[in-house]
Amino acid sequence: MTTRDSGRVPASVIAAVWGVVVTAALITAPLMLRDRLPEPLAVHWGPGSTADGAASFAVFVGMPVVLWAVLWAVLFTAAVRGLSRRSARAAWWAGLVGGALFALGLSGMTLLANLDVASWTEAVLPLWAPLALVGVPTAVGALGGYLGRGAPHERDAADRQPPVLRLRPGQRAVWVSRISNPWPLAVAVVAAVALFALGAFEITGVLTGPVVAGLLPALGVVLLAGLFVSSLTARVADDGVALGFGPLAWPKRRIRLAKIDRAWTEERAPSQVGGWGVRGLPGSATIMLRGGECLVIGYRSGGQLAISVDDAERGASLINALVSERTAA
Repeated sequence: MTTRDSGRVPASVIAAVWGVVVTAALITAPLMLRDRLPEPLAVHWGPGSTADGAASFAVFVGMPVVLWAVLWAVLFTAAVRGLSRRSARAAWWAGLVGGALFALGLSGMTLLANLDVASWTEAVLPLWAPLALVGVPTAVGALGGYLGRGAPHERDAADRQPPVLRLRPGQRAVWVSRISNPWPLAVAVVAAVALFALGAFEITGVLTGPVVAGLLPALGVVLLAGLFVSSLTARVADDGVALGFGPLAWPKRRIRLAKIDRAWTEERAPSQVGGWGVRGLPGSATIMLRGGECLVIGYRSGGQLAISVDDAERGASLINALVSERTAA
């Protein structure tokens, strides 16, 4: 459902009403059962479903509410900005339904485990509860996304005549564009500094232990991920499309012209594709480093890849010219 569909309730209104209903349920249910709950409550269970962590009643109520509030804020912002793409509508409905069920399930199962016990140490969580907490919201969310995705956009950019650059016989042309995002690079720099410092502390024995040992690989992953999505270099030539990631334009991804049907441009925002970085699944992915004009490559297999890059229309024109030339040959 989009915010522009005539005769339908806007997605922003649905998000606002649904947010109030879910928040009210998360607060009201614990309050109604307050007299039947211990203080503090068990909120974490270890092996064998034995309670090994507790929190006050206020903290217990607040945890799922905050979790839901953060997700709801993202969904409401996306609805206000617009859900013009079918994939964005599917992801939005999946998040709205599945996220609410997860927050409600987290609160409900904790209530069930603590109900009518004398102390939080006696609270037992059923073995099936963690699986249900993950499986049910995922399945229902996927169904909600499928049912709420709506019809394809009537004026999908892929249905418009794509631009074509006219090349003279024997003429060769190359298009190169580069784009960068300073925020992932800043995160990578911070991770590199922290990784160096913790590594030095670990070697010298200043700081040791499982926490430091666990942080080192995590910081390494953050460093590599930040560098990977900090910049992108795109090159189009008669050997196909080459995409280089990071400051060194490595690793590279190459797309042969034989796989490409045509190219065009679209306006896309991070909220439409699920955020920054590489989003989506193979066959329907977006490399999002900044919102705005994107180069979209349509494959002969029916899939597509969108790339947020400057001068996208000129790149699409050259791709179409090279594909047309190869087809004619």
